Amino acid sequence: MDEKIIIFDTTLRDGEQAPGATLNQKEKMEVACALADLGVDIIEAGFPVSSKGDFESVKEIARRIKGPVIAGLARCVNKDIEAAGLALKPAKRPRIHVFLATSKIHMKYKLKKAEDEILRLAVEGVKYARKFCRDVEFSPEDASRTERDFLCRVVEAVIAAGASTVNIPDTVGYSEPEEFGSVIDTVVNRVPNIDKAIISVHCHNDLGLAVANSLAAVKNGARQVECTINGLGERAGNASMEEVVMSIRTRRDIYRGLSTNIRTEQLTKVSRLVSKLTGFVVAPNKAIVGANAFRHESGIHQDGVIKERSTYEIIDPKEVGFAGGEGLVLGKHSGRHAFDQRLQALGFQLKEEPLNRAFERFKDLADKKKDIYDDDLRTIVEDQITVIEPVWSLDSFEVYSGTSLTPSAIVKLKKKGKVLNGASAGDGPVDACFKAIDKVTNLQAKLSDFRLEAVTSGKDALGHVSLKLTARGATKIGGGSSTDIIEAAIKAYLDAVNKFED
Repeated sequence: MDEKIIIFDTTLRDGEQAPGATLNQKEKMEVACALADLGVDIIEAGFPVSSKGDFESVKEIARRIKGPVIAGLARCVNKDIEAAGLALKPAKRPRIHVFLATSKIHMKYKLKKAEDEILRLAVEGVKYARKFCRDVEFSPEDASRTERDFLCRVVEAVIAAGASTVNIPDTVGYSEPEEFGSVIDTVVNRVPNIDKAIISVHCHNDLGLAVANSLAAVKNGARQVECTINGLGERAGNASMEEVVMSIRTRRDIYRGLSTNIRTEQLTKVSRLVSKLTGFVVAPNKAIVGANAFRHESGIHQDGVIKERSTYEIIDPKEVGFAGGEGLVLGKHSGRHAFDQRLQALGFQLKEEPLNRAFERFKDLADKKKDIYDDDLRTIVEDQITVIEPVWSLDSFEVYSGTSLTPSAIVKLKKKGKVLNGASAGDGPVDACFKAIDKVTNLQAKLSDFRLEAVTSGKDALGHVSLKLTARGATKIGGGSSTDIIEAAIKAYLDAVNKFED
């Protein structure tokens, strides 16, 4: 049997720390459900002591998600550990993940503590966490810049105190593969009780080496990898889960006898979900899940792929759920059953109410668009499965614009059955619509990001708008799709506005 590499997903904790990637509780739950379906072994659901919202999200995920281990982060501080323990109480398989910096630069400037004090606090933190649950993980923060002798002392001490997993983080993404592999090799060979714990790694991407460093660690004995969907995370991000998993799967000649539990055919779907909810667009050339990952423009490449796919593709696109380039699948005369069957083939299992909403949306799109592609269907479903009962919804809009006209708009919104009108001029038709919406909703919001993407090709392509609004001291992400880009923008704006009402 293959030896298992444990996949520890920290999209909801470290991933959410990416500036602007804030998720609300409903969105976190949706991501957690997707991660459980994907087959991740551990979900780090958040940092419970950091905020009331984070505490409640961790608690709800702990209550509802039944497959993976649910972890909560805590400093080696009693109040942090207590908050994590309380939030994780409903979990069937809880884990408290405690951390404490061990590098000289952190001890001197951040903690202002000597090595012996750090060692004592680490041991006490692990022992206290063990009072709340048996599964405790310890991370010596900035391990890659920690002196090897001291790192080994800390690892040995926390294992003796009860840590069943020891994570070696490259916290600031400073290390490089040969060096980081050597750190893991040192821990494996110099810590006498290392056989009593699993070695984990958590690599950041500041030098673009997070995945390479994680894989170097696996080669040297690490058996847990901490990563995020799309490599989301602080600064330059974390190790990308899809890249780590597919490297191990694809290069069996190097990672012989190693495998993960990840259902790889769901990777593209989960990647798109996280991108949509966070507003972080996946670069087209992103490995594994980027839109261009399996597309070929060079004539030589196209010829080779037609003759034999493996000439230029090292991964079967179906392995990761990539269906780009598929032809027409449905049209305006297609029935609900055929629609449901196609969605199931794409990996979506919708209950009756969201299925009905999605089918209605499909029919509307089919009236406007001749060819309906799988990417269109995915966008329709993603718009529906994240739906929150809106306070405000679009009734209709009119725009007036041209080279000799000042752009203006009239927008009619519904609220509790009543239709309210707003009119405004703006720098362009979209800006005019947004200002009209602000007049109706009385929400004076600042637009901090706006992105428009064509979901498919062609003049009738479905356009998806993602944006960020800042108001009342908070930032909310909105998304909307339509063949009319102004309508898509209005839907995205209202999606964000409704989150301020949530």
